[in-house]
Amino acid sequence: MTYVSSNTIMLMNPGETPMDVPDFDAEGLLPPGDYPLTIRQLKQSKLVLGPGVPRDHPAWDAHWRLQLVENFSVLYSQLSSIGITEVFIDGSFVENKDHPNDIDGYFACDLMRLATGELQRQLNLIDPYKVWTWDPASRRPFTGCPKKQLPMWHQYRVELYPHCGLPSGIRDRHGNDLEFPAAFRRRRGDGMPKGIVRIGGP
Repeated sequence: MTYVSSNTIMLMNPGETPMDVPDFDAEGLLPPGDYPLTIRQLKQSKLVLGPGVPRDHPAWDAHWRLQLVENFSVLYSQLSSIGITEVFIDGSFVENKDHPNDIDGYFACDLMRLATGELQRQLNLIDPYKVWTWDPASRRPFTGCPKKQLPMWHQYRVELYPHCGLPSGIRDRHGNDLEFPAAFRRRRGDGMPKGIVRIGGP
């Protein structure tokens, strides 16, 4: 796994407006909605620093959550360098869980760019580990995980999927195949609506 050094929380630039997400609801989820943050704002948010006073949440792993954001920022930088700047993140990272396993997310892209392999080719020219693939055959097991994981997850503990209007492979409780925007805005299992974070800048 890649570790990007970050032992300190970033301070806001002068004149930059502090942003955060709402408090978690009783289910430990963000209220339904899209919450725009830059990566810098994400580092300052309760998703990293914790949902309240640290002494009230002693198990909250802010250092690990910050590490996940640093890893995500590497992949976000690669996407933005080829013109993809709006990425949505979800999963246990945006829930009230002390130590999330990873960051899940998706980004909008052109279908032909994905289908021709141009998207993967451009991104793997940038990434030193060539992690940009969604080929099921590339998945490998990891101790303690019930499913095999993509190379991106093994290297960064982040999984970002391309959304181009096709089904995601995730089904709702009625068996309907969902696209990523719908799938990532509902909790797995019971379909409860939840909020998501939209990253729109460094």
